[in-house]
Amino acid sequence: MIEPFRSDFNARFTAEKYAALKRTMDERTRSHIDFRLCETPCFFAPELLQSMVSAGAELTHQLLDNPKYLAASLAAIPAAYRVPNDDAHPHFMTVDFGLVRSDARDPSSQLVPKLVELQAFPSLFGYQPVLSQAYIDTYQLSPELAYRFSGLDDAAYWQLLREVIVGNHDPANVVLAEVAPETQKTLPDFRVYEQRLGIRIVDVAQLVKQGNRLLYREKFGLVSIQRIFNRVIVDELVRKQIHLPFNYRDDLAVEWAGHPNWYFRISKLSIPYLDHPTVPPAVFLSDWYAGKPHRLPEDRGQWVLKPLYSFAGKGIHFAPAQADLDAIPVADRKNYLLQQRVHFEHVIQTPEGPTQPEIRILYAWPAGGRLTAMCSLVRMGRGLMMGVDHNRDKTWVGSSAGLYLPEKGSVHA
Repeated sequence: MIEPFRSDFNARFTAEKYAALKRTMDERTRSHIDFRLCETPCFFAPELLQSMVSAGAELTHQLLDNPKYLAASLAAIPAAYRVPNDDAHPHFMTVDFGLVRSDARDPSSQLVPKLVELQAFPSLFGYQPVLSQAYIDTYQLSPELAYRFSGLDDAAYWQLLREVIVGNHDPANVVLAEVAPETQKTLPDFRVYEQRLGIRIVDVAQLVKQGNRLLYREKFGLVSIQRIFNRVIVDELVRKQIHLPFNYRDDLAVEWAGHPNWYFRISKLSIPYLDHPTVPPAVFLSDWYAGKPHRLPEDRGQWVLKPLYSFAGKGIHFAPAQADLDAIPVADRKNYLLQQRVHFEHVIQTPEGPTQPEIRILYAWPAGGRLTAMCSLVRMGRGLMMGVDHNRDKTWVGSSAGLYLPEKGSVHA
């Protein structure tokens, strides 16, 4: 954690500046931030960020270069949600890391990243640079601090997102599709795309199907959709029993920015297939039961049980009991992961004590282009779960940003 930025920030922090940060974010996203903003950004050494950016790219290519994995991931897509015309690679990647010591016995040893999970799904690519810049502006931080990667300035960042999300289409024919978007906590992110790209935000359940075409309603009538920026989580559709006006298996005359199949193909499903220093041991629950012995060790606190396709931490079970595992129906065990728990370091010094960061690296990957690291997203917490919804009753935790000094080292995928 680079100095003197960390100690200087803590010394100059005021509640008034934090209140101003929240007002600024509401103004710049034209909405209300309905989750907790952390009081502070994180100040990272560029070499630490580079280690995560490189690891995320290596993990992504390791999966896409593995024919066995690609076949298994294709088979894992539920038949009811298998969408035709898959893309050769995902348009978006997010890879989450926590930080551990290279030598667990030495508290002064180097900080290194450990994988939490990875997902081929668009995260907060719009909201995150707005938050990062808001920290710099509101707290009057050094203008030399950066948050974008790959040599991107603001114009290049949004040009790349325009290429991936809008493509060659008129933005009026491109929609961001989500379940009841006005009610989602991620609405501030949606508003940024709407402002910067000119695309429409639509409720996926309110679309209209005519033949093999999808349309959305505007005040003056129906508008044809040529490309969908997909933000729909299938888990939410199932949980809320939402009935769509189209079938995912339909061969629709639309392009996808973030093809829905990749949500299933790169996820927690991927972790047992990875071989990398950043990846903790993990096994599918079905494979674990097939082995001998299939009893949990006495120290259950070293394990986490995770459903493969939950979102925002839903269904994760720390220190599961044998009865918890046995209660999962045999047919469903292939949809759960038993993973060795990694105890991350609380390395961000705050006026209320050290806080633990979880760092998400965001990548965009245009068709015919290369996987490009865009920026980082940071969540700060002190509990078992790092999501902003799990830290509402604490301070100096929540949604944050990773800042660094580019002259000390560039960060590229």
